[in-house]
Amino acid sequence: MFTLVVILHLIVCLFLIFIILIQSSKGAEMGAAFGGSSQTLFGSRGAATFLSKLTTASAILFMITSLSLAIYSVKRGSVVSSVTVPATQPPVPTPTDTAGGPIQPDPGAGSARAE
Repeated sequence: MFTLVVILHLIVCLFLIFIILIQSSKGAEMGAAFGGSSQTLFGSRGAATFLSKLTTASAILFMITSLSLAIYSVKRGSVVSSVTVPATQPPVPTPTDTAGGPIQPDPGAGSARAE
């Protein structure tokens, strides 16, 4: 169900971007051609086109899918947090010599010179 909502959310998101980009701006409407604002030609709100109604519907669907994904993620997060995590392993002890102390590296072992 979560995967289905994510796929639907992505489709709605891309559709919303597409619908917004194909709409013309306010300045490109017919009222701007006569020197006035576009809102004075069609009234105070302007014309409600099919694209503006489609944009509103897709924005509402986008909000619904966003809210449902947030709810699903909270529910899924509580399941993940109840999983037991294995304890960390104890540190590995350092090797000791026959006297019981830690082995010290030989300072001259790495500096062999050929003379």
